[in-house]
Amino acid sequence: MDAPVQAAATALGAPVERREGLEKVTGTARYAAEQPCPGRAHAWPVPASIPRGRVTGIDTAAALAVPGVLAVLTHQNAPRLSEPEDPTLGVLRDSRVPHRGWFVALVVGETLEAARAGAAAVRVDYAVEDHDVTLTATHPDAYVPEQANGGYPGSREHGDPEGVFASAEVRVDVDYRVPPLHNHPMEPHATTAEWHEGRLTVHTSTQGSTVVRAVLAGLFGLPEEHVSVLAEHVGGGFGSKGTPRPDVVLAAMAARHTGRPVTLALPRRFLPAVVGHRAPTLHRLRLGAHSDGRLCSLIHEVTTHTSRIKEFVEQAAVPARVMYAAPDSQTTHRVAPLDVPTPSWMRAPGEAPGMYALESAMDELATELGMDPVELRIVNEPGTEPDSGKPFSSRHLVECLREGARRFDWAERDPRPRSRAEGPLLVGSGVAAAMYPVLVQPSTAAARALPDGTFLVRINATDIGTGARTVLAQIAADALAVPVARVRTEVGSSELPAASLAGGSSGTASWGWAVHEACTRLAERLAEGPPPAEGIEVRADTAGRADADSPFARHAFGAHFAEVAVDTVTGEPRVRRLLGVYAAGHILNSRTARSQFVGGMTMGLGMALTEGSTLDAAFGDFAESDLAAYHVPTHADVPDIEAHWIDEDDTRLNPMGSKGIGEIGIVGTAAAIGNAVFHATGVRLRELPLTPDRVLSGIRERGGSSAG
Repeated sequence: MDAPVQAAATALGAPVERREGLEKVTGTARYAAEQPCPGRAHAWPVPASIPRGRVTGIDTAAALAVPGVLAVLTHQNAPRLSEPEDPTLGVLRDSRVPHRGWFVALVVGETLEAARAGAAAVRVDYAVEDHDVTLTATHPDAYVPEQANGGYPGSREHGDPEGVFASAEVRVDVDYRVPPLHNHPMEPHATTAEWHEGRLTVHTSTQGSTVVRAVLAGLFGLPEEHVSVLAEHVGGGFGSKGTPRPDVVLAAMAARHTGRPVTLALPRRFLPAVVGHRAPTLHRLRLGAHSDGRLCSLIHEVTTHTSRIKEFVEQAAVPARVMYAAPDSQTTHRVAPLDVPTPSWMRAPGEAPGMYALESAMDELATELGMDPVELRIVNEPGTEPDSGKPFSSRHLVECLREGARRFDWAERDPRPRSRAEGPLLVGSGVAAAMYPVLVQPSTAAARALPDGTFLVRINATDIGTGARTVLAQIAADALAVPVARVRTEVGSSELPAASLAGGSSGTASWGWAVHEACTRLAERLAEGPPPAEGIEVRADTAGRADADSPFARHAFGAHFAEVAVDTVTGEPRVRRLLGVYAAGHILNSRTARSQFVGGMTMGLGMALTEGSTLDAAFGDFAESDLAAYHVPTHADVPDIEAHWIDEDDTRLNPMGSKGIGEIGIVGTAAAIGNAVFHATGVRLRELPLTPDRVLSGIRERGGSSAG
């Protein structure tokens, strides 16, 4: 079905334009490094050039002699801070070097150029230790963690999956590899910090300034009310700004040391080593099925890496616990501590790589069965969530598959690989399902009725480019039964009522719940009589409800379809068309929602075809560390991309009936593209990205470089 059409007077669902759009396109929106700050100094970090060891000496004389250099901070003279709970923030505390790229010094200068020149002049001596950065499925140090990211159990088992698989009528046993991936938001991680009379103010690029405030207060031994964190505009994050990063700690350190405001914007090529990355994942999928396509056994084993200073386990086997009705199943994570930067959140952590592997394996099973891959997924639709046994609050995956197949003319598809040729091009189509959990966190909001008949909503939400200001105004207007134009929103400051971070596709659901409740209470107060001359304010806190356990399994679902043309001469795959159909509760703003879906799908295209990173075994660093080497998709790579949705009436979520939409768009896209490449060429590639060299090698190994 088409995206729901909303009446002009209806706040929720309407395609309201972004409130900050004009500021952004005219350049008046100021980001963390652009704040007007008299007397500002600039900082530039010095990364370690060894993969593991310790600093034995630092010569700063040449750096301090550079004109304009004010100071060089090292572990020998940096302000002493409390030990951080997050070890990745323990910079300049001691001489250790846990991985290449770890910051060992910070140069502060009158200008950015002076700071950069000073950093180049710092000389560091090291004691180098043996290192290991290479992940293998049989790494001897790999272990099964108690929990993976998100608090999910490291391993789950139901029935006798091994025995049932061994006796299954049809079996698929395949391995997949997803390389390290990097977030690379448009705005790099940046902070401007200033101290004044014992109080710290920072403008920082973050997905959650409430958390940053608490962390800085702990590190510097301050009451939280003496720390102000502002993030009015944030140029993307994709998870990498979900927790404080070294830039905010170093900027605050430098500002305290010099007595000057200091701005630190991390150079892009430094980001992969210090702001997290999507850890590589090695997958083994074993699917056992009856001849009619019904799964009897599902085994998904994932091996990934973490750093030696902090455990982070990509929860890539978790989606297999939700998707399909397999009575006997096992899902296990294994993690190897290596001398690598600490991995962290990247858009749909766990779901993006896990669903790539699962949905590729489902396509391989469909091939073995001689069955339509859409119908295979429908045949395995579960009645309840397979892992927990809970009923779904709503699950319209079948409808998404059916609607997507209709829009994509799936019924006209010749299922035979290499059945469609256009000269040297082979054309194919693929499908994959998608899921993402419904996550909601407690938040607080204030709603105020002003004497002029307008309303002000205040909440420390963070708009990272999703249009949060606009959607929150729509939620408020709906609860107050007033036009959206009469509602103003204030977000992005720790001085506002505390709110959860913008992550896990939980922002709108979490903040919107608090806003809806505050505005509903305000409307009730106003119904009792006119407000006083100074106005009236009502607050709401959703703690104890937003974070309460639900008797229902709550997820968003979707279906992705892709058409790909593969050049048999060059091996280049080109995506001609992407289509996504989603079931994600009520869509609160059709304009910004479509933008989120399309953005996720575009990122999934990059995951499939262009994005990938490698850890150099000898030097211990990422070989692709900037946008010249790490290739993200551009407009020219996405000629035709469509996002549609099925509006769900799910009353078991939040007052708006909404689910998160920021991440589900990336989840199934890579698998749909990979499945389309197989349909086009007859070559099954199981390692991302599907670069021309890999595709061409596969075509040649299959035999024949031309269509037919």
